[in-house]
Amino acid sequence: MEREVWNSKIGFLLAATGSAMGLGNVWRFPYITGANGGAAFVLIYFIIVFSIGVPVMLAEFAVGRSSKLNAVGAFKKLKGGKWPVVGWIGIIAGFIILSYYSVIAGWTIKYFISSFTGLISPNVNTTTYFNQFTSNGLQNIFFQAIFILITIYVVYLGVEKGIETWSKILMPILILILLLLVIRGVSLPGAPDGIRFYLNPNFSEVTGRTILAALGQAFFSLSLGMGAMITYGSYIPKEISLSKSAFIVTFLDMLLALLAGFVIFPTAFTFGIEPGAGTGLIFITLPSIFALMPFGQIWSALFFLLLFIAALTSAIGLLEVSVAYVKDERNWSRKKAALALGTTAFIIGVPSALSNGTISLNLFGMQFLDAMDYLSSNILLPLGGIFVTLFVGWVIKDTALKEINLEGKFKFEKSWIWICRTIAPISIFLIFLAGIGLL
Repeated sequence: MEREVWNSKIGFLLAATGSAMGLGNVWRFPYITGANGGAAFVLIYFIIVFSIGVPVMLAEFAVGRSSKLNAVGAFKKLKGGKWPVVGWIGIIAGFIILSYYSVIAGWTIKYFISSFTGLISPNVNTTTYFNQFTSNGLQNIFFQAIFILITIYVVYLGVEKGIETWSKILMPILILILLLLVIRGVSLPGAPDGIRFYLNPNFSEVTGRTILAALGQAFFSLSLGMGAMITYGSYIPKEISLSKSAFIVTFLDMLLALLAGFVIFPTAFTFGIEPGAGTGLIFITLPSIFALMPFGQIWSALFFLLLFIAALTSAIGLLEVSVAYVKDERNWSRKKAALALGTTAFIIGVPSALSNGTISLNLFGMQFLDAMDYLSSNILLPLGGIFVTLFVGWVIKDTALKEINLEGKFKFEKSWIWICRTIAPISIFLIFLAGIGLL
C-alpha cells in the first residue's frame, strides 16, 4: 500500500502547527506566564523554545521521514531491539491524552452553545454553572461524544482529504478569531497595564522554578514526546526542508501562544482578576467578564469556538498516531482504524467524564481525569522525549544527519546533534523530575 503524503507544504505546516497548538497555548501559556511574573518568563520561554524545542521537533521529524512509518515502526526499522518501546510510550501517552482531552474539549462545545442560551448574563453565577455542568455525567459524555465523532470523521478521511484539508480550513479560522479577540483585548481600558505586565521584563522575579516552568511549557506546547511529530513527519515529501519546517511550526505555535496573552492579560487587568488563575479563568472568570462587555455573547462564542478549534486540531494529531500504527503494523484500513480507535478512546474517556461529581473515581489519590493527565504529561511524555533525543543523537546520528541534509546543508547540524545528545535529554529529565515532585 502506497504511503500517504502531505499534498502541499502549507497544508503540512498548518496540520503540524494545529497538532502542536492545543488548549494549552490558549489558556495554559497565559496562565503560566501570569503565575511566573509576566514578561521575564516570556523571554526565557522564547529562548528555550528555539534552543531546545526546535531541535527536539526536528529530531522527531527526522525519525518519521527517514523511516516513513508510525511511531513504533520507525524505531523498529531504524534500529530495532528495545527501541520500539519508545514509540509505544508515545502511542499510549497520546491515547490517554485523547481520552480525557476529549472531555475538556466537549466543555468548549457546551460553552459555545451556552454563550447564546443564558450563560452570558450578570445574573448567572458562573462558578455554580460550571460545577453543575461538570458534575452532570450524561452531559459531559454527550459533548465528549460529539467531539470524538468530529475527530474520527477528519482522521477517517485520510491525510490529504481529511487532516490536511481540514487544517487548511480550521487554522485560518482559528487565527482570524484570535486576532479579533486580540483587537478586543487591547482596546479595553486596562489594556496598557496588562500589556506592560506581559511585555516589560522584571528579572528580579526569575527563579529556578521560572526556568523550569518555561522548560515544561516549551516541551508540552509543541506536542513532543507523544509520537505526533514522528507520525506527521513520516508523511513529509523529500523536497520539504525538515529544519525549516521545524522552525516554522515552532514559530507559529509560539506566536499563537503569545497572541493569546494579548487576549487574557488586558482582560485580567481591566476587570481586576488574577492572570495566574488557571482553568477557572477560562470556564468561570471569563464568562462572567464577557457578561459585562457589550456584545458579550458574541465575544464569548468566539472565544470558546477558538478553544474548540485548538482542541480539535490537536486531537486529530493524537488519534492519527495510533491510527498510523495499526495501519502500518496490523494492515488495518484507515476507516476501520479511525472508527475502532476513536471509539476506544471515547470509552476510556468516560470515567474522566464521570469523575467530576457523578461518581467518585480516584486513582493515585486524584480524580480520574487528573490522574490520567498526571500519568501522561508528567511521566510518559517526558520519558518519550528523553529517549527520542538520545536515539537521534547517539544511535542513528548518521541517518538523521543525512535526512535533514536532503534539501541542502543544514548549517547547525553539529549544534543540533550536541543538543540531542546532552542539553535536550537533561532538560527534559528536569521536567520529568519536577513533574513527579522530585525537584
